[in-house]
Amino acid sequence: MTPSTDTPSPELRQKHRKMWASGDYPSMVETFLTPLGSRLVEAAGISAGDRVLDVAAGTGNASIPAAATGADVVASDLTPELFEAGRARAEAAGVELDWAEADAHDLPFEDESFDVVISSIGVMFAPFHQKAADELVRVCKPGGRIGLLSWTPEGMIGGLFRAMGQFMPPPPEGAQPPPLWGGEEHLRRLLGERVELEKIEKGILEVTAFERPDDYGEHFKQRYGPTIAARANAEKEGRAEEFDRVLSEFCAEWNRGSDDDARFEMEYLITVGRRSA
Repeated sequence: MTPSTDTPSPELRQKHRKMWASGDYPSMVETFLTPLGSRLVEAAGISAGDRVLDVAAGTGNASIPAAATGADVVASDLTPELFEAGRARAEAAGVELDWAEADAHDLPFEDESFDVVISSIGVMFAPFHQKAADELVRVCKPGGRIGLLSWTPEGMIGGLFRAMGQFMPPPPEGAQPPPLWGGEEHLRRLLGERVELEKIEKGILEVTAFERPDDYGEHFKQRYGPTIAARANAEKEGRAEEFDRVLSEFCAEWNRGSDDDARFEMEYLITVGRRSA
């Protein structure tokens, strides 16, 4: 497989950093995303003595439980504004780890320097998928493990990105939709023969934190960078009311509870593979 040469421009990198720094992503983690990190750490079999890199780690949702196993962990992310909340979470959990600003397309680490490389709903948002996948493989030791948790294309967040996509400006040339990372065939194409996939499992994150379906949408509009960016662009185009209607309809469609006791099921794919020697 020929390594990808696609890399984001400095302007695109800054745009993505600004998007993820907007809103309040740390509060989203605390509200309903926290279970995902531990699920990935367990699936990847991380244990004491492992040197672990968490790519696009955000506030350390996977990094912190990885460090709790006794592993030596580096949490890396394009958006260091998230690290303050991550450090506070790590301190509360009584663990220590390193934090590093890093673009998933161009990781500032030596070849073959980590026993385990993980990413929980993180690297999937790097727009140039092949380049990001190449970097995951590059920094993983031969025989080491790569563990990924990504939203699926057919699940709720895949649906959310399709709903928001009509309000976003055209993506840069070569960029691919984030939920593709949650599809087995796409992952196999990205990793090729360099990684032998050993575990491929779908799971559900059940979300019961919101009383009404629209509360879920409001939470995303106030806190989630991609939703904030999509609505801002919709407002610029005079389509803000249309955006709000589409999001409300989306929440009603995916609600598995009642009108006054909402419940959502967010599907993800966990994949764990071993880098070929």
